[in-house]
Amino acid sequence: MFAIKSPQTYHHQPGLRARTGELLAVHSNEIAIITSPKAWQAVNPHLENSLREAGIRWQVNFLTTGCTDAAIETHLNAVRAQNATLVLGIGGGRVLDCAKAIANLIDDIVLVTLPTVAATCAAWSPVSIIYNAHGGHVRSQPLSRMPLMVLVDSEVIAQNDVRYLKAGIVDALAKWYEFRPYKQKSDDSLALNLKIQAAKLAVETFEKYGAQAVLDNARHEVTPALIKVIDANIAAAGMANSMRDETPAPGVAHAIHNRFTHQPELHDWLHGEKVGLGLLVQSLMESDNGEPEPELLALLRQYDAPLALPEFNGNRDEILSSIAREVKFSAENAARLPFSMAAEHIEKALRATENQHYS
Repeated sequence: MFAIKSPQTYHHQPGLRARTGELLAVHSNEIAIITSPKAWQAVNPHLENSLREAGIRWQVNFLTTGCTDAAIETHLNAVRAQNATLVLGIGGGRVLDCAKAIANLIDDIVLVTLPTVAATCAAWSPVSIIYNAHGGHVRSQPLSRMPLMVLVDSEVIAQNDVRYLKAGIVDALAKWYEFRPYKQKSDDSLALNLKIQAAKLAVETFEKYGAQAVLDNARHEVTPALIKVIDANIAAAGMANSMRDETPAPGVAHAIHNRFTHQPELHDWLHGEKVGLGLLVQSLMESDNGEPEPELLALLRQYDAPLALPEFNGNRDEILSSIAREVKFSAENAARLPFSMAAEHIEKALRATENQHYS
């Protein structure tokens, strides 16, 4: 079995928010919008004007929490009560994941995502990440319905803090470093080989355009370099996540990230920042000489990924041991990696980040 779960269409154009009504009107004139107050402000008045001009009726539902089961249920009820025929998610990862989850619980509804930051591939990715009320990772929910369209407006993304772009670059880099180790034991998976090709495209894009894109985003300027990096963060990384077959290739850095989300001291870190530290830990776990891969370390430094854990409210040794024990990774998947996923091995790598002061 081999499958590609991806959006039907990917639109990327500066100023696209002003054409949203025209693109949606072909599919629906009654839409439910899932967004956040900040994201809604970022796309307006252009988006509202375009909906009005296209004769679309809409209702705005503001997500003010994480993407939790409770939030999904609340907004699901609102969308059903509206009798909407299209769900439009506008915002960052938590908003888009909530919109995707809602659309997957309603029959015969169209799903469209409009990311306002390029901090993850959530606009494209075939899963919704569900958290608890405290921000801790609960599960990755596979999607049966993918977006009809992903609408990317680089003018909107360029106005955001460059921290989001850098976190998105690190999150996209992770796909290459996470998928690549599985090839050492088996080269038979078509899905894995295609994942790695898409991930490599993202890495090559960052090598050529990453530094310039960061400078351009910091100046809030839309440039060819920024457009290419946005596409790598959302589309190339999303495509890498879209390939599926019988042998899954879960990311080690993302598994470590998932445990990090349960630490209150890391709640102000972006997704890609937690993944970045997870990549450093993974690299130490792979290492034969006790040092991380130099190229990876340089990239993490270039994009300001945190390279050490913060101070904890509690006994540090006990917390590090707890983090290592509670990283969730199945024995079956661990057996296909060329390094150990044992708790003591994870703990050793975590402690190495403490001792070496890579930051």
